[in-house]
Amino acid sequence: MSNILERSFKVLEHLAAHPEGKALSALATELEMPLSATHRLLAELSRCGYVRQEHSQGNYMLTIKLVSLGLGFLSASGIVDIAQPLLDRLAVESGELVRLAVVDGDALTFVAKSQGATRGLRYDPDMGLSVNLSCSAAGHAWLSTMSDEQALALVSQQGFGQPEDYGPNAPTTVKALLAHLEKTRRQGYSCIVEVFAPGMSAMAAPIRRGNGPVIGVVTIAGPLIRLTEERMHSLGTALLETTQELAMTSSGSALLKNRG
Repeated sequence: MSNILERSFKVLEHLAAHPEGKALSALATELEMPLSATHRLLAELSRCGYVRQEHSQGNYMLTIKLVSLGLGFLSASGIVDIAQPLLDRLAVESGELVRLAVVDGDALTFVAKSQGATRGLRYDPDMGLSVNLSCSAAGHAWLSTMSDEQALALVSQQGFGQPEDYGPNAPTTVKALLAHLEKTRRQGYSCIVEVFAPGMSAMAAPIRRGNGPVIGVVTIAGPLIRLTEERMHSLGTALLETTQELAMTSSGSALLKNRG
């Protein structure tokens, strides 16, 4: 049973990364699963409403059932009621994209956002994805609350991002990453320039209840032409005030209250 469950989740995760769908043979090959076993799993997932086939002999793709489950969970958790007004306020003040990521085990996942840019270039990456810890402002903010040993252990599990996949300033060595973390500890928030993506900058601060574990991170991100280092530092106080308010009100959300 555990093997069947593991394979089922692998299929769902793979299809989530390919909204255009995948042919049966391609799925079996890419997931290194027998063709017959892959077909049986897809048939069962289709029966349960999580997968559909485009047409006879066509690609298999996800239905919106998983999306509906996720949105329903976020709604029931109370996180929208608690966090959205604070994110909206910070987005208006900064004029940039503001996002909330929550700690989930050894990962950070973005669950809410507010877009402050009303004209010009808007930065709006995909939601619901796990954060790359070594190449993101959110990752640096969270890692900075740990010892160097704990931080490096998490990064080693995930691996360093490479400049060709992220930004030209993405840290690829332990020394470079630790320099970012030490700067973040001094400031109380992280600032990165062309680390996650070329031409983009971002800042982030952790959400922490007293001396307890970090429960999430708030980020501000936008194009470097607007969100300069000087501009980021001018927003530092507003960012920290937002994380403090979220920490104080987090008990009103089951999703935030149960983190850590």
